[in-house]
Amino acid sequence: MDKRVDNIIIGFGKAGKTLANYLASKGEKTILIEKSPKMYGGTCINVGCIPSKFLATRADRRPFSNINNRDYYKKSVEDKKGLIVKLNKVNYDKVANNENVEVIDGLGSFIDDHTINIKTDKGDYQVYGERIFINTGARPFVPKVEGLEIRKRIHSSETLMDLEEFPETLAILGSGFIGLEFAATYAKFGTKVTIIDMGVKILPREDEDVAQEVFESYKSLGVDFIFNAALEKVDQDEETVKIKYSVNGQKQELTTDEIATEALLVATGRRANTEELNLEKAGVKVSERGFIEVNKHLQTNKDHIFAMGDINGGPQFTYVSLDDYRIVKSYLDGKDEYTRDDRQPIAFSAFLHPTFSKVGLSENDAIKAGYKVKVAKLPVTAIPKAKILGNQTGIYKAVVDADTEQILGVVLFGEESHEVINIVVLAMIMKQPYTVLANQIFTHPTMAEALNDLFGMIK
Repeated sequence: MDKRVDNIIIGFGKAGKTLANYLASKGEKTILIEKSPKMYGGTCINVGCIPSKFLATRADRRPFSNINNRDYYKKSVEDKKGLIVKLNKVNYDKVANNENVEVIDGLGSFIDDHTINIKTDKGDYQVYGERIFINTGARPFVPKVEGLEIRKRIHSSETLMDLEEFPETLAILGSGFIGLEFAATYAKFGTKVTIIDMGVKILPREDEDVAQEVFESYKSLGVDFIFNAALEKVDQDEETVKIKYSVNGQKQELTTDEIATEALLVATGRRANTEELNLEKAGVKVSERGFIEVNKHLQTNKDHIFAMGDINGGPQFTYVSLDDYRIVKSYLDGKDEYTRDDRQPIAFSAFLHPTFSKVGLSENDAIKAGYKVKVAKLPVTAIPKAKILGNQTGIYKAVVDADTEQILGVVLFGEESHEVINIVVLAMIMKQPYTVLANQIFTHPTMAEALNDLFGMIK
């Protein structure tokens, strides 16, 4: 055995890095293992929400620039890269400068339930940890289709954001939130975007009226959709990607002006990063979906091994990973004050056209769950601030329990909804009736004040 420590953390994500500093502050010797130096800080900072929202913001500002699409796009990507390098270093320094934390660049895998092998450029060595925390996240999923592999002009969400060459045409495989986010960003940069999906419509888990609003907003951007499409084969060369697919059994090819698309984004979901961990040697159980099984304290079936972040099958958001840290901290402190069962309602925002934000149940899901509901819908065209912002696209929708007056769920599809949704979440956490938002005095003009009108429609 090369070394023994109190804690081993595999993965430099939000939960892992925060926990490392906390444990170190208590004087506990901790090793933090990260496979790639490019991932200090985790998915969000390096290849997820921060770079994608940076590019989305630059795309929104495209109309205010006089330079051509290619130069504007390239400068945006270059600036994005510069920002991420800085954030990556800041995150590394915050942990590495702690005298009780050793950051090791390498691939960590289990030898047994206490021992980790670390494969580095300088060779392998083994460390023993009293406790082990897994925070290895998730990665883009690529379906098994002939010719479909991430290289050259075929991209994952992670590699596309590093592409400095402006794509005149872009095909996106998948119409989930990731695919839709990139579709909006690149359409605003000036790219001709086509979305290919095996489903019959976008956002099938959302209420039909909401999904239709989103669909129409994308049509207004000039985005084309191909539904009921089964991908059969992909060919690529140095300049183009040719996509062969079938719709209702009829074979077709995706072409634009008689040439194939310049780039293809595979946006078909994410999978847990477990393959290289050798979990079977530690006896750690994995679910049928490939995620590590955990209890309410985020312990695996081995009490001293924990799994945090995307790897444990929870919502794949950086703020949920941070909350995972809070759960583990509570358990380690012996307080048992906060568990997964105590988690508050979790909102999410997808930066579509405009931002799509949601918390709680949809109308359909609430009815299926047995609730007697009251529903209100407000078009964004009715909100004065939307007129000021120059984008009146969208809809606000609220679902309320008719018996208790509690808010069951809200969708805010409109500008600045990523900020407004937090007001709704707070009301739900405090278990306030919907009337609190119907009667709250908001500042004016704001997108938030529309909550008065939205909830005021419920009688």
